[in-house]
Amino acid sequence: MGTLYFVRHGQTEYNLQHRVCGSTDINLTKLGIEQARQLGEKIAKDNIHIDHIIASPLKRAADTAKMIGQMIGKEVEIDERITEQNFGKYEGLDRDCKEFYEARAQFLNRFSDGESFIQVAARVYNLLDELKENLADQTVLIVAHNGIARILHSYFVEMSNEEISSYGIDNCQLVKYTL
Repeated sequence: MGTLYFVRHGQTEYNLQHRVCGSTDINLTKLGIEQARQLGEKIAKDNIHIDHIIASPLKRAADTAKMIGQMIGKEVEIDERITEQNFGKYEGLDRDCKEFYEARAQFLNRFSDGESFIQVAARVYNLLDELKENLADQTVLIVAHNGIARILHSYFVEMSNEEISSYGIDNCQLVKYTL
């Protein structure tokens, strides 16, 4: 039986400013870089064996994954399917905005020119199905985004729409699942 670890990227300026980041490609802050380094050290120190590291192509996730990979001697594979959801007209706006919160809870909403939660879930579930089939006896680390964390968690844990919508993890938090 395989293991899947999930990590949300390190801190970004948008995280600090409570802005919707989505598919906007921004860098890690100095703290975000340090969070990634510390997590890589923890994985190495705790002897957590990782066979594969798969990351979103967005800089904040790819850079987090590369830093972890350097600490444990693993190359990073990039997979477009775990790119964060495109929140369309809400990209860059205040994430605490009531309108955004309500729109995000509608899983078919494409935010004018973005993509729906259902569209993102389809691509993430497709990747997870492939991992279960092809790497079921290995340990995989996925480094991506909070929206991807929601979808990934819903793959392993039965959740209501409200639970999925409100689920989230901290920057560089390591979550473990069984494939």
